[in-house]
Amino acid sequence: MKQPAERHPLKPFLPQNARVLMLGSFPPPRARWSMDFFYPNFINDMWRVMGVVFYGDRLHFVDERNKTFRLEMIVKFLEEKGIALYDTATAVRRLKDNASDKFLEIVEPTDIAAMILRLPTLRAVVTTGQKATDTLLESLSANGVDVASPAVGGSTPFIYKARELKFYRMPSTSRAYPLSLDKKAERYATMFRELDMI
Repeated sequence: MKQPAERHPLKPFLPQNARVLMLGSFPPPRARWSMDFFYPNFINDMWRVMGVVFYGDRLHFVDERNKTFRLEMIVKFLEEKGIALYDTATAVRRLKDNASDKFLEIVEPTDIAAMILRLPTLRAVVTTGQKATDTLLESLSANGVDVASPAVGGSTPFIYKARELKFYRMPSTSRAYPLSLDKKAERYATMFRELDMI
């Protein structure tokens, strides 16, 4: 029997000063959440990577004692830096009860083009995994945008509604992705330096 479709449990986080829109695929099942926000799984390294990149400290956003992340600090940081977050799918069907992208069937892709239009200072769109990359490319193509997928850690320019933007394909911060936290942080740091954000 087919699993029912699951709608995205979070609203897009879109600060008006956003220079970067970071897109994953879809949140893990709620049983794996340590907080009500993006990248909520305590064993996902997104907030450790951000701690290393911006503060030289992988535990900057980590509450080790409670096995969660410091949500208020994260939100303040994202608003100050101009980093927007959402996912490339608004509704999915889980083919297995886990967080793996391999077992996500996209039922409704996110309208990324509409999201770009809501962010007047946006300079780059970033995906944080292969599923997110594939879904983004399909979404942009459906809106007449021709953009090639860069290598992991790389970028490619594209134009949407006369705006010049960059598309960055970053390594997944899932521990299943075979790259050390420090190496992931190096790739993210390179991107943020190119965008004059550090």
